[in-house]
Amino acid sequence: MTNTTLFEKVWSDHVVVEETPDTPAVLYIDLHIIHEVTTPQAFTVLRESGLTVRRPDLTLPTMDHSTPTTPVSSFRDLAVIGESAANQIRQMETNCREFGLDLIGFGNEFRGIVHVIGPELGATQPGKTIVCGDSHSSTHGAFGALAFGIGTTEVGHVLATQCLLQRKPKTLAVNIDGNMPAGVSAKDLILAVIGKIGVDGGTGHVIEYRGNAITALDMESRMTICNMSIEGGARAGMIAPDDTNDV
Repeated sequence: MTNTTLFEKVWSDHVVVEETPDTPAVLYIDLHIIHEVTTPQAFTVLRESGLTVRRPDLTLPTMDHSTPTTPVSSFRDLAVIGESAANQIRQMETNCREFGLDLIGFGNEFRGIVHVIGPELGATQPGKTIVCGDSHSSTHGAFGALAFGIGTTEVGHVLATQCLLQRKPKTLAVNIDGNMPAGVSAKDLILAVIGKIGVDGGTGHVIEYRGNAITALDMESRMTICNMSIEGGARAGMIAPDDTNDV
């Protein structure tokens, strides 16, 4: 049996139409997380084209980019963040209501950073394809998911079709073994990796992190590693799931 990487297994399980020299693959998306900054234009395209959201049940909307750091009890409180940001938040609420999406909005106890609430809600799971209009969506790779950021046009495409046009990246294995000395954190590990490969060393690749130093990390540390794969130029970062995921 030919050995395949974790990334290749997840990728092959989600290909709807194979890639050709002239066309990218059509990749099915299991979870689409959306927020207020990269969605307004996408919803406008749906509206103008008479399209609906293909899978509302696989779309997780929240507000986390333009939100104030202080508690918000009403939209009057949005004055502290400026009119532009406040309009994005108001439009997000309007779009979700119009397209039948359950928004995790103000007053919802589960509202938070997109890369954190996915795991907290159990929406982020091993083997899933996950996208969001945020480059650091690679964070979800800590759970064995193939997760990456997409642009506004792609957000609209996933909303309408639950699929994405994508060229297949290569795999870059990073093996880290040994015991971490006192005071060394996951951020130190990933910065050392980036220092080794360079800020563009992962370009065109999904990085798979392996070795006993990785398997010894808790989930929060693994999320840090995968989150910062983007600073190494990678499309995504992944760590194979194990019993630590159940903690």
